[in-house]
Amino acid sequence: VPRALFDGMGALPPDVGVIAVAPAPRPARKPPGDMCLLLEAIQDPGNLGSMLRTAAAFGVEDAYLSRDCAFAWSPKVLRAGQGAHFQIAIHEDADLVALARSYRAEGGHVVAAVASSGKALNEVRIAGRVAVAVGNEGAGLSAALRAEADLAVTIPMPGGSESLNAAAAAAVVLYEIARQRLTAAARR
Repeated sequence: VPRALFDGMGALPPDVGVIAVAPAPRPARKPPGDMCLLLEAIQDPGNLGSMLRTAAAFGVEDAYLSRDCAFAWSPKVLRAGQGAHFQIAIHEDADLVALARSYRAEGGHVVAAVASSGKALNEVRIAGRVAVAVGNEGAGLSAALRAEADLAVTIPMPGGSESLNAAAAAAVVLYEIARQRLTAAARR
C-alpha cells in the first residue's frame, strides 16, 4: 500500500504501520436480554458511541440499531464508545417495530424516551424486562415504534430547555432505570 494511501486510512495518528480489514462482528441470534436499547435512526456517530458506552455502564445487554443508524463500527463510533462494543451485543439493521412487539408479547416492557407528552421519568416505576427506545436526534421516535411502547417517558427539565441531545436523554433514562433497580435490590 502506498504510504500516502496508508496515511489516509489510519483512524488516529500516529499509526504503527499496520492496517487490518475484518468484517464487523455479528452477535449470535438470541432473545433480547432483560435490559436492552432500541436505537432508531441515530445519525451522529458521536451520539451513537456515547449511547453504547452509557448502555454498557448501566447494564444493558443488547443494543438494537435500525437500518438507518450510523454504522456502529465506524472509527468515530468506536472512539466515542470507549470499549462498549465489546461489553454488549450490538445488533445492526434491526426491525425495531417487530422487535418491540415481540418483546412486549414475551412479557417485556418497551419504554419510549420522548421530548414531550410522556409521563415524567422521575414519577414512574420501571421494573422487569425493559427495552428503552430512543429516536433520531431531530425527529425523535417514529410513530410506529412509539405505538409499540407501553410507556412513554419525558425527562423533566426545570431549566426550560426544549430537549436534551439524544445521547444525554438516553443516559438519563438508563441511569434512572439502573437507580430504581439498585434501590429495589438494596431493599430485599
